[in-house]
Amino acid sequence: MTDSLRAAPAASWRDWLALTKPKVISLLLFTSIAAMCMAARGLPEWLPLAGVLLGGAMCSGGAGVFNMVLERDIDARMKRTAGRPLVTGVISLRQAIGFGSALSVGALLILWLFANPLTALIGLGGLAFYVLVYTLWLKRRTWQNIVIGGAAGAMPPLLGWAAVTGDLSPLAWALFALVFMWTPVHFWSLAFLVRDQYAAVGVPMAPAVLGTQRTLRQMLFYALLTVLSSLLPLALGEAGRLYGIALIALNLPLLLRILNLLRKTGPAEDVARADALGLYKFSMLYLALVFLALVLDRSLPLPL
Repeated sequence: MTDSLRAAPAASWRDWLALTKPKVISLLLFTSIAAMCMAARGLPEWLPLAGVLLGGAMCSGGAGVFNMVLERDIDARMKRTAGRPLVTGVISLRQAIGFGSALSVGALLILWLFANPLTALIGLGGLAFYVLVYTLWLKRRTWQNIVIGGAAGAMPPLLGWAAVTGDLSPLAWALFALVFMWTPVHFWSLAFLVRDQYAAVGVPMAPAVLGTQRTLRQMLFYALLTVLSSLLPLALGEAGRLYGIALIALNLPLLLRILNLLRKTGPAEDVARADALGLYKFSMLYLALVFLALVLDRSLPLPL
């Protein structure tokens, strides 16, 4: 039998998992569960917790699948994404659409049944915003894509809070604002690593179209907004000294890292790979520790 007549290799579970962007899921789930713990001032009840863990993962995974469906042409031309299952053909377009649909519908049912209708509605809103607004509309049109599209990644704290309380308090919206303002710094630090690949396929990510200095100035602006957003729980009277001490330890290094990059990187220079990667990793640690500090502040019976 000739090579042309041989059946394509069957997709493995790793291929199906790769379609869901599992690395993205982990951070989104963390902010959801952290918000649940904040709302409950401790461990939430097991049923909504299970619903957010499973339904939240499926919702994010479904969005990831549709993102790959819509961006398969770009993925095929970028070194970073050329090995994705839809590009290699190990999973067909029809299979991917079916898989993404099943994940999305299943996620909304689980969020509705295990938590409440508001939680499911927030999940649907986040999924639709990521797929339709960010992926389909903004990403190929404007360098503000990740700024506006960051609203999708800021939905999980709202989802987690609603799963516990059935409503959205000012603190829940403060968590949304924090993640929303944090997203450009986080994403653009990664975009510096592949700016040439974005430029080659015509995707207007800020480092590829604004240049180094303008992008770093934008990152400093959003880092300042992130710092201000992180203060909202204190302003609302929803956090105490433990959280305040953590903010001092986290906000100062965030600003100093970007200021240092502005100082050491010339207008015609690229940000050094080690510096971009370092800022990217620190931004993830920053968000995780800010949320963890707020969880502990609201949960521990300490006279702080």
